[in-house]
Amino acid sequence: MNVSSWHKETLSDKVVVYTSRSHAFGTDAFLLAHFSSPHANDRVCDLGTGCGIIPMIFARDNAAADVLGVEIQPQGIEQFRQAIKESETRTVLRAMCTDLRALPSSENGRYDLVTCNPPYKAAGHGILSAGTAQQLARHETMCTLNDICASAKKLLRFGGRLCICQRPERLADAITVMRENALEPKRLQLVCRDKDSAPWLFLLMGQKGAKMHLNILPNFILYEDGHYTAQTHAMYKESFRHGGNEI
Repeated sequence: MNVSSWHKETLSDKVVVYTSRSHAFGTDAFLLAHFSSPHANDRVCDLGTGCGIIPMIFARDNAAADVLGVEIQPQGIEQFRQAIKESETRTVLRAMCTDLRALPSSENGRYDLVTCNPPYKAAGHGILSAGTAQQLARHETMCTLNDICASAKKLLRFGGRLCICQRPERLADAITVMRENALEPKRLQLVCRDKDSAPWLFLLMGQKGAKMHLNILPNFILYEDGHYTAQTHAMYKESFRHGGNEI
């Protein structure tokens, strides 16, 4: 494991995250963390956590009591563990290296919120990325939307929420699979680069055991006249020196 190739990113004066060529992050991670809005006492599980960026954002903001990051790739988990070791947070952070389809049964029903920034390309679609880590992050080679929703269904208490981000062309898939796993879609937001652009991402929250009623939020606009909007500044927080890979 080439630790010397890792790069430390500062989220605040007390919270860091480690990136590498195989495990980095983009704007979508911040969008998902912002959209998910954990409550102060929530227990959270982040599936496919990579370098742990979403748990570390939650920890920076004191947004949850306990966050478990699950990642199948050992290097991602080691980056996350190093960030935990070097950060000072009130949030309890845990890292687990395992397949999200094989989580221990002791985790079932423990969580108020599950988050996941899933692979965007459906199985059998698109040209596979060159590196193994990039393939797992971008293509459904190891897990599908159904695997994520099935895992979330087990992890969540009744009334708990699953929040994901995904490409607009997968919206029908996401709504269908959530419903098949008793996670009723309750909140949807489309993300646009500017007010004249078509959406390039959506954010969707499904709630375990909830009744039908989908609340569609105003679009999230990233830029206006080439500069971050007030929404985007609020998402990133002024203290963050943005060094992620913007999509």
